[in-house]
Amino acid sequence: MKMAFRLKSDVRLAGSWLCLRGARALGTRAVTASKASVLPFEVIPQHQGNKRQRVLQFWKEQNHDDLHLEMHQTFQELGPIFRCDVGSTRIVAVMLPEDCARLHQAESPYPHRMHLEPWMAYREHRRQNLGVFLLNGPEWLSNRRWLNPNVLSPKAVQNLLPMVDTVARDFSEALKQKVLQSAQGSLTMDMQPDIHKYTVEVSNFALFGERLGLFGCNPSSQSLKFIHALEAVFKTTTQLMFLPRSLSRWMRSQAWKEHFEAWDYISEYAENRIQKKYEELARGCSQYNSIVANLMLQGNLPLRAMKANIMDLVAGSVDTTALPLMMTLFELARNPTVQQALRQESMATEPNIYENPQRLRMELPLLWAAIKETLRMYPVGLFLERFLTSPLVLQNYHIPAGTLVHLNLYSMGRNPEVFLSPEHYNPQRWLENKETYKHLAFGFGVRQCIGRRLAEVEMLLFLHHKSGAALGAGAKHSGP
Repeated sequence: MKMAFRLKSDVRLAGSWLCLRGARALGTRAVTASKASVLPFEVIPQHQGNKRQRVLQFWKEQNHDDLHLEMHQTFQELGPIFRCDVGSTRIVAVMLPEDCARLHQAESPYPHRMHLEPWMAYREHRRQNLGVFLLNGPEWLSNRRWLNPNVLSPKAVQNLLPMVDTVARDFSEALKQKVLQSAQGSLTMDMQPDIHKYTVEVSNFALFGERLGLFGCNPSSQSLKFIHALEAVFKTTTQLMFLPRSLSRWMRSQAWKEHFEAWDYISEYAENRIQKKYEELARGCSQYNSIVANLMLQGNLPLRAMKANIMDLVAGSVDTTALPLMMTLFELARNPTVQQALRQESMATEPNIYENPQRLRMELPLLWAAIKETLRMYPVGLFLERFLTSPLVLQNYHIPAGTLVHLNLYSMGRNPEVFLSPEHYNPQRWLENKETYKHLAFGFGVRQCIGRRLAEVEMLLFLHHKSGAALGAGAKHSGP
């Protein structure tokens, strides 16, 4: 099977990222406070520029694809720590693993992060509850404690694994059929829409125990509207998140309208599915052990809180896996030796690996390493953030309470002080690397991504079955 695919803006981004390989090292390791007196906040190197002009620049450009490059260049110029202001927010940016370790050690019981302002605006205007993505403080912790056993725990993922495996197999079979039906026995296609459909199909099945039927020839209009609503939410979020709400209401009125309409559809969709699952459970005929079904059976979350969290999970689950899968395929197409090694590993695995998520990672170590390498080079989120609730010393500088700290994942992943030859796609680097604070794609601590284990299984099975489907087609391969 010969397969090529377009990555649209991501190819351009990948090219932009690779052009930095000639840049100098990003800085040295942190100086410990025991070797020098702690320096005041005011002497931290400062990113120059008018803070209000920077906000207006974000608004004017709308396309923020190069934001990581600007931050990366600033680290090159100022070193491994700098400060800047965006609007009224005071930010300190860091990019070394030991800084993450210190942030984790100093973390409060209620790690605080910035709100996604457009999402908050919708919930407040519609008088809806907030979920774990938007909450902070004790209410966040209470919701998280009820969700973790049903989403994040190894037992929960083990229960959901057969559902993910079913979708991954269906996707591979649909892909193989496309190859077999083509006249030349080869296929050139844009993989981005198909990967997006896969991630939506998996998340919907895991959350509600229902399939959307996105791999068929004629998906339902309801399924297509659902996908369109998700796409609209992400597009408008980017357009709206950098401006204060009071300004963007008249500067971006059409974007707000589209944002609200998309969330209205997702809200109605989630409410209908929750109601349907409630009726199925009442009749004793619920077929699948979905996340919503388990939450209902336990009865710990009120329905309004359950809906709020499900809406967060619906949106977050798609964005978490689509880009890493796409960029893994992109890198495998450029690294045929790694690609062949992954095929051999997949073909050698035992059928019973699907019984346990941990077994899946153990039996596919190179594939898991390839995913981690992709996330190092192309992180889904450019940075992790924490509001400091108490003072902290980073890089031998005093950081006062109330400061927002950005841990920049892109710059960490491209730093030769942290990763040898960081511009090279080398999954083998992760086979022996056990350092906790280098693989941070899903965050850290109690506020790590709640869907991380489900996302890991989703990506592993997608790539594993895709390799199997490609070999099973018996066609020539060039590219993933």
